[in-house]
Amino acid sequence: MNFHTLSVSITPSSSSSSLVPCTPKTYLCSNINNESSRVNSPAPSQLTTKRRCLFCGRRHFVEAATLATTLFPIKPSRATNNSDSDYDYADVLNQFHPPKPDWYEEFYAWVMNSATKSYEAEVAKYKSQVLSNLKGKALKILEVGIGTGPNLSYYANDSDVHVVGIDPNPKMEKYARSSARLAGLLLSNFEFFQAVGEAIPLSDASVDAVVGTLVLCSVKDVDLALKEVKRVLRPGGKYVFVEHLAAKDGTTLKFFQRLIDPLQQILADGCHLSRDTGNSIYKAGFSSVEFKTAFVSNASFINPHIYGIAYK
Repeated sequence: MNFHTLSVSITPSSSSSSLVPCTPKTYLCSNINNESSRVNSPAPSQLTTKRRCLFCGRRHFVEAATLATTLFPIKPSRATNNSDSDYDYADVLNQFHPPKPDWYEEFYAWVMNSATKSYEAEVAKYKSQVLSNLKGKALKILEVGIGTGPNLSYYANDSDVHVVGIDPNPKMEKYARSSARLAGLLLSNFEFFQAVGEAIPLSDASVDAVVGTLVLCSVKDVDLALKEVKRVLRPGGKYVFVEHLAAKDGTTLKFFQRLIDPLQQILADGCHLSRDTGNSIYKAGFSSVEFKTAFVSNASFINPHIYGIAYK
């Protein structure tokens, strides 16, 4: 199947731009790599700070009684109404990602590490276009749904880069750490936390960039996850994404997506085939959103894809 690419830039109507205001169904075309007019504010100061460290186990999300040093400021998410003193990460994790048997999570992590090579090879051109925007510009990076770490090779081969990866499946950690090592990332500059996108355990405005690929299809609350992404980004920070979304209404592909969606959610750890992900990113309130679309032959019913950057 041939690739079909559409360059799209979305600017909320509240912007001061002189362009015609956009609605969720109205788009402005531009080149995603055209950043010459953007001024990148300097990276925030060193984020290594002493705070309460989270022990991120499946059954025990507890705060340590002593202070510990971490790469990023760790703090309970403000996505809920809980105060720091009574915040229970076990409840949050179980709410958005109910516990699964260890054998299932181990098997799923192994499948994601072993059976996605052809897909990763096909989407490499798209990932490299957007993730290359982080090199030399983002030193503190959060990857939501890091999985086995296939994205690390695109942006983490720099001794100055610090990465925190979160994933609800703790069995992903060993694969992610191996990918970090192969990418050239110092292991001292990499942290893994078992957490969900709806409740990111980092402080406000603590990262230069957030990376998420094929994540919004499987979170329970897309809007809340995007709210969390915005919260942890510093002003001017970038949210770099590669996602799949529902096909157009009335198409054969959309019919089959709706038909097999319930089974897909069971087999693929909550993945939805029929979400309007692009519209959700637009409505999240970023200052601007740029993305392109593509059809990926190795992805079968998981099409079309969008890949781009949203700016806080």
